[in-house]
Amino acid sequence: DQISAEGIFPDLLAYYNWLDTHRIFQGTGFTIDKNFSYPQLVDNFLLQKRADKTIVGATVHRHFDRLISIWPEARFIHLIRDARDVANSCIGAGWAGNVWHGCERWQEAELLWDNLERQLTHATRSASPRRERYISVTYEELISQYRETLTKLCEFIGVSYEETMLDYAQNSTYDIPDSRFIYQWKKKLSDYEVRLVESRVSQLLSQRGYPLSSLSPVSLTKLDLYKLKLQNWSYCANYRRKRYGNY
Repeated sequence: DQISAEGIFPDLLAYYNWLDTHRIFQGTGFTIDKNFSYPQLVDNFLLQKRADKTIVGATVHRHFDRLISIWPEARFIHLIRDARDVANSCIGAGWAGNVWHGCERWQEAELLWDNLERQLTHATRSASPRRERYISVTYEELISQYRETLTKLCEFIGVSYEETMLDYAQNSTYDIPDSRFIYQWKKKLSDYEVRLVESRVSQLLSQRGYPLSSLSPVSLTKLDLYKLKLQNWSYCANYRRKRYGNY
């Protein structure tokens, strides 16, 4: 978040101060080595949790087009999920108060991905020897065909797929992928909510290969948009207050 849109790294003193009051960072337990440059410091944060790994990865939801400023040789896995499920999931996570604003996050991320994909495509074409820099997979195929999809991802990264990669279910709170949990929007969203999402991102949803429902789009007035904005703000504020208390 602190890298500029032009790829300029933050002033380190200002960055330390920002981290000092950042709720999520404070919960990680990371230590700050003030002898490091910004890229070295970010590398170190990852290694503090993954020092035993030869390949280190990170999940990034926003501003991921700026990562090539830190890791110019990084490879990217674009994981895309149905916007209607994402919108519903954002409400459950407290990131949005309704599906209209929930799918906004999906839309922003996908448009950002288009920008990054163009940069990576250009970099790949000009590189010698040629090396693939990115791959796209859907959440739905990862869940329903996880062995095949993981094998494909391993080939992209340059490692061999092993069944022990699925052992995480034995020592974490995560279960093995279950295809019952894809396309949850068909059960959990009302017709009106589906129409809201599709009214906002129908073109991009279709471009990503997700069929639209047969429901008609919604025409929203300025008052409707204001009510959705107010509902979104109120829900998120109450969610944060319940989870983190007053601050």
